Amino acid sequence: MSQTDRLARIRRLLAEHRTVDRQTLLDALEVSPATLKRDLAFLRDNMNTPIVWDRELAGYRIDPTQTVGAQIELPGMWFSDKEIHALLTMQHLLANLDPGGILAPHVAPLIERLNTLMSATRHPAAEVRKRVLIVGIGKRSAKLTHFEAIGAALLQRKRLSIRYFARGKGEESEREISPQRLVHYRENWYLDAWCHLRGALRNFAVDSIRHVQLLKAPAHDIPDARLDTILGPGYGIFAGAAVQTARLRFSPERARWVAAEHWHPNQSGSFDAGGYYLLEIPYADHRELLMDILKHGRHCEVLGPAPLRAVVAEELLKMSEPYDR
Repeated sequence: MSQTDRLARIRRLLAEHRTVDRQTLLDALEVSPATLKRDLAFLRDNMNTPIVWDRELAGYRIDPTQTVGAQIELPGMWFSDKEIHALLTMQHLLANLDPGGILAPHVAPLIERLNTLMSATRHPAAEVRKRVLIVGIGKRSAKLTHFEAIGAALLQRKRLSIRYFARGKGEESEREISPQRLVHYRENWYLDAWCHLRGALRNFAVDSIRHVQLLKAPAHDIPDARLDTILGPGYGIFAGAAVQTARLRFSPERARWVAAEHWHPNQSGSFDAGGYYLLEIPYADHRELLMDILKHGRHCEVLGPAPLRAVVAEELLKMSEPYDR
């Protein structure tokens, strides 16, 4: 019986009975007294389980009066994909959060608890991080120096004056905006806001904000239902109220991968008789969808709608032309 199984058995016995004597534990676990002593110490010190020896009842029991913080539930032999991703992501984010700043002393105990949890299966936290790698693809390197002002504006419901660099046009513009919400998407931060210059909802890449100033004017609030209607229903991060349905057909070679992928909550897909995979997804703006279609090359055919098919054809034609510096 592994240590993880023994720890789970001890916890179950203590939960089912008021007290459990030493011999019952030794018989149930089939271990030596020394091993039992080590397992009980691990539960106390690493899993925050308040196990005490009750002299009057001559057995071990859980003492709820000694519980400090939340007890850590025992994991299985190994974490699930979601659990290990969550643990490593939290550990990475916390380790890089405001090092040496005012948050560091408050974050340190949580990092220690995460390290303890990752070591619960007798694998040191450092070994887990060494053997499991979280790679962020497409993350733009930027110092998000304006987070404090943006956060203050969001919570205080104030407007912001920003100087924004639009990468698509290569131009800067001065804007007055009413922040609505921050979005972390594909490793980058975006700000959904009402743009008073355009008189409409817009999505701003936070790392493209060159200057920001918190204003005294109250923010123009947009109802959540409208935010979700305009910024939420289509594929990708770009806004748009007019949602269309893209119909894509993937080759049998690529279909085996795409059929297992999650592109949009409202997608639908099916295989045809020839082994091709037909994928239908809603979209409001073709820009991000175009990039994801093109990465599949000849293995993806756009069946409709016609405007999307035309945009993809035009882009493919441009790609075949010599690059003029």
